[in-house]
Amino acid sequence: MSIKTEGVHAGEFLLSEANGERSRANITISAGSGILAAGTLLAMLTAANALISTAQAGNTGNGTVGSASVTTAAITGTYVLEITSTAANGGQFEVTNPVGVVVGVGTVGTAFTGGGISFTLADGSTDFAVGDGFNLAVKAGLGEYTPYDDDGTDDGRRTAGAILYAGVDATENDILAAAIVRDAEVIERLLTGLDAPGKADLAALGIVVRP
Repeated sequence: MSIKTEGVHAGEFLLSEANGERSRANITISAGSGILAAGTLLAMLTAANALISTAQAGNTGNGTVGSASVTTAAITGTYVLEITSTAANGGQFEVTNPVGVVVGVGTVGTAFTGGGISFTLADGSTDFAVGDGFNLAVKAGLGEYTPYDDDGTDDGRRTAGAILYAGVDATENDILAAAIVRDAEVIERLLTGLDAPGKADLAALGIVVRP
C-alpha cells in the first residue's frame, strides 16, 4: 500500500492576522523559483536584472557578447548560447534557458531578444565554429519574490519578507500570488525554509512564529 502525505493547505499555517487585508499583499513570484508550497518563506529580490557572459573553454571564435539587458520575464540562472551554424563573419546560434527550454535562435552580429534577455553576439577576428558557446549568468526579477535562503546569493534572498499563502508553480513563468507580509501569528511546523535568522526577519515585520 502506498502512503501519501498531504501538503500544507492554503493559509493553514495562519493562527491569526490583522483586520481586513492589512496582513496580506499581492506579490509576484519570480520565474525559476520552482514549485512552492503554502507556508514557504519568501524574500524580495533587490539586486537583479543583470547578465554576465563567459565564453566556454575551447571556443574557436573570439567574438564577444555585448549590449546585454534583462527584464523581469527572464529566469535567474545560467542561459546557454551555442553556435549551430557558421558563415564567414556570421552564423547562427541557439539560446536555452536555465530550465532547458530553447528561447530563441539568433544571428551573429544581429541583436537577439528572447526569454527575457537581449544581447548582441559580435563577430571577432576569428570566426566561430559549430559548438562554440557562452554561459550567460542572469539575475532577474528585481522587486519580485523568490524562496528565502540565508546562505544564498546576496541579492535580497537572505532576508525573509513574506510567507506564501497558497502553493504555486513558478518553474518557468512569473506567478502572481498572495502572501502574508506583516502583523500575523503563524505555526512554526507548517512553514518551509524557516531558520533562526528568518524568524528574526519575520519578527521585524510583526509576524510572530508560534510553536
